Amino acid sequence: MIYQKQIEKLINDLRQSGIEDERLLSAMQKVPRHLFVAKGMELQAYEDKALPIGFGQTISHPSTVAQMTQALKLKAGEKVLEIGTGSGYQAAILCQLGCQVYTIETVRPLALQAEQRLKALNYTYRFVLKIGDGSKGWPDKAPFDAIIVTAASPASPAHLFDQLKENGRLIVPIGHRENQVLTLFVKRNNQIHKTKLKHLRFVPLKGAHGW
Repeated sequence: MIYQKQIEKLINDLRQSGIEDERLLSAMQKVPRHLFVAKGMELQAYEDKALPIGFGQTISHPSTVAQMTQALKLKAGEKVLEIGTGSGYQAAILCQLGCQVYTIETVRPLALQAEQRLKALNYTYRFVLKIGDGSKGWPDKAPFDAIIVTAASPASPAHLFDQLKENGRLIVPIGHRENQVLTLFVKRNNQIHKTKLKHLRFVPLKGAHGW
């Protein structure tokens, strides 16, 4: 395979950076990231950097995808809401992990492209995609075992806590447009426990609860 050495290097780098979830590393090894980047950028697909995918959006660093996913401690069969489908790469990782994925994208062309990619990779029965305002969550499909927000939120998304199951986890970058803190929320005994993880930068979340 043309990308085999790049994939092996990426997985090794992720492991050395602290990604210990072997199921996650296996999923990232199997999902072909080069199919989720813009044409002409395939050779950069396995470098640890964000790449533009059009419409002012990006595909996140592989290390960011790994860190966010690992923090959720997902199990096969869990029901996960993704806010911000983008290219569909994060959704593909969630599907590969055996989760039932509900994903929302506000940019219609991106959503349609992502849907085609996910179906081409045989994840048809693992995901449901909706075009709309993801910042509101997906109340009709709640509650979820986990929620992952792949765009920068201006404030703590308290309105999403009711969409979590008991022991549910929510991960979201919170802060200013230029700098956010990746934050994990866990719901236990109907109380929300908050942990700040790291500083990073995402594209802004759009919608009623976004920018």
